[in-house]
Amino acid sequence: MAVSLKNTLNLKSDSHNFWMLEAIKESEKSLLKGEVPVGSIIVSNNKIIGRGHNQPIFKNDPTSHAEIEAIRDAALKINNYRLTKANIYVTLEPCSMCYGALVHARISNIFFGARDYKTGVCGSCEDHSQKKYFNHKPIIIGQIMENECSKILKDFFKSKRV
Repeated sequence: MAVSLKNTLNLKSDSHNFWMLEAIKESEKSLLKGEVPVGSIIVSNNKIIGRGHNQPIFKNDPTSHAEIEAIRDAALKINNYRLTKANIYVTLEPCSMCYGALVHARISNIFFGARDYKTGVCGSCEDHSQKKYFNHKPIIIGQIMENECSKILKDFFKSKRV
């Protein structure tokens, strides 16, 4: 089950906020395209090695979620499909497709902002980290800058209902 920010692998919350702000910048790129504003970055050795934002409509690709785009970017940059010892920061709790991709990429830690009570699988709807059939178990820490990440999404959907 996703743990709260209070148990953060001895990392300072300031550093989590720093990286989550970078993920929020990515979410703004989705917003400019009229996409659901979700952003993601992958960090290794204190450097961003991958960036991604939602763009399934723009790319006509249902797999073009922020996490998948960040994984693709990072894997190309390091020339390896394994992203061991890397962390992902994503503004919204991953769905099952993205969680599976993160496991296959061997991401060490998943840090997310807003909970997703419709499709989130890091504790909100389901907790994939407790499934025995996954051979890799990333550590999951949620609710980093949750209010800021949630507000971006709420404002987006509110604007669609007007």
